[in-house]
Amino acid sequence: MKKLSFPRRRGSIMIITVLLAASLIPSALYPESKVNMLLSKVEKLQEMTSDVRAKVQVTQQKPGQGTKNIEMIYYRRDSDDSFLIVMAAPETDKGNGYLRVKDNFWMYRRNTRTFQHINRDESIGGTGAHAEDYEKRKLTELYAPTLDASGSEILSEEVLGKIPVYRFEVTAKVNDVDYPKKIYWIRKDNYLPLKEQSFSMSGTLMETAYYLNYTIVDGRYVAVKMMFIDEFEKGNKTLVEISGISTQKLDGFIFTKDYLENLSK
Repeated sequence: MKKLSFPRRRGSIMIITVLLAASLIPSALYPESKVNMLLSKVEKLQEMTSDVRAKVQVTQQKPGQGTKNIEMIYYRRDSDDSFLIVMAAPETDKGNGYLRVKDNFWMYRRNTRTFQHINRDESIGGTGAHAEDYEKRKLTELYAPTLDASGSEILSEEVLGKIPVYRFEVTAKVNDVDYPKKIYWIRKDNYLPLKEQSFSMSGTLMETAYYLNYTIVDGRYVAVKMMFIDEFEKGNKTLVEISGISTQKLDGFIFTKDYLENLSK
């Protein structure tokens, strides 16, 4: 699910390349699908149609390694979904960056002042996030309702804490997604996601995400506080907090190698 195209795993955020399940039937064949309707509502509530600048703070906790605090500044240009990530902390990473324009994705290292062409599955700043986690992609283009043995969608109405929610399951219909299977819990009153579980192809629970706080930017909801629990490597968890969100149009020079180099001079 897109949260202003900010890191989601991905810790928030480990990407597994998957094959489309043979039993998956394209969602286009189910125009009356309740799950597709719910996914569409989530998209419309959170879709941003402007340039974005924001500060992202990532707090990672790993057993035996203590706590690691990471800060970065994120820029996204809406016209072509280009993005720039500039590392602000820790000090050892300050000035490093990641730039993606069209199909080109580079990693910049301040100490050597060099750019390296990398793949979309490259880890961002030592976090569990990857390039594709920052891309603007629609849930309805990535996932379709999972069907049970009778051909019915897996959908129920439950209570999460004290909040009435819809619980539903989806399966990937493209290869390059985070996980091939997800379960969502979204509020019945406003359709905002509260909880999300991600599974591997074998059905192993890999990650649980909690969306702890939202804010409204330009009439759209943005998740600004998220907790990601690593279910595979027990004890690992990642808190992602987003602040200083601006939707003013960004200068095109920002999305260039020259701009990134100038920042570290």
